[in-house]
Amino acid sequence: MTATVPISQLISLEGRRALVTGAASGIGRAIATRLGEAGAALILVDKDAEALAATAATFEGEPRTEVVDLADKGAIDAVWDTLAPEPPELLINNAGIYPFEKFTELDEAAYRRLMAVNLDATVWMCQRMIRDRGKRGGVIVNLASIEALVPFKSDLVHYSASKAGVIAVTRALAKEHARHGFRVNAVVPGGINTPGTRRAAKQVMKLKLDLIQAGIDFQRRLPLRRLGAPDEVARMVLVLCSELASYVHGAIIAVDGGFLSA
Repeated sequence: MTATVPISQLISLEGRRALVTGAASGIGRAIATRLGEAGAALILVDKDAEALAATAATFEGEPRTEVVDLADKGAIDAVWDTLAPEPPELLINNAGIYPFEKFTELDEAAYRRLMAVNLDATVWMCQRMIRDRGKRGGVIVNLASIEALVPFKSDLVHYSASKAGVIAVTRALAKEHARHGFRVNAVVPGGINTPGTRRAAKQVMKLKLDLIQAGIDFQRRLPLRRLGAPDEVARMVLVLCSELASYVHGAIIAVDGGFLSA
């Protein structure tokens, strides 16, 4: 009978490196904190240089930071080029934007940028991870959204489409690259109380009173009757990155307070 592995070993990420996008604040910062706590060496990626430096300063040691506009594929490739010949074992595609735009007024530039950051960057990051690590394998966790599965808020058609794409990419990669030693999963956050969501809510509610009612309706639908915290998403990402989830592959895991089941 195989000896039981202590849980401290299963959760440990000692000796592994993790690249986290959107790491300067919110869910990304919480993910970086938990992975670092588990022993991972961190590579923190974000467009906001000041916030990224502030986040990095909260860690013991000096995590590597990369200021990158994820809408720029060339910038993504440049980062991975610097990581050779030992690219990170863990990739967490967390970065995303969610500007509210009325569908009939959505212009091409806004649409293209959102898709570039939310979906295209996930594709290019995964491509470089899989290409550069080859048969050494690794773990990929992509962040999607409940809006990809049950669109709830108005004026987020473009956002919903981008996150539905993230789920599709996750499933396809899981099917194609398990044989190369990769585990690929997605986390689907629900309503999470982050600085970004608070800023977005303030901006739109000044102009659109109907969104206040949408917020009330959202809370009523939630079985847990509260928004989630970034760390509650980060804990699930940590599990998926660790050996606790060694047989979890191609999964789409909701961290949503029960929203999708209600």
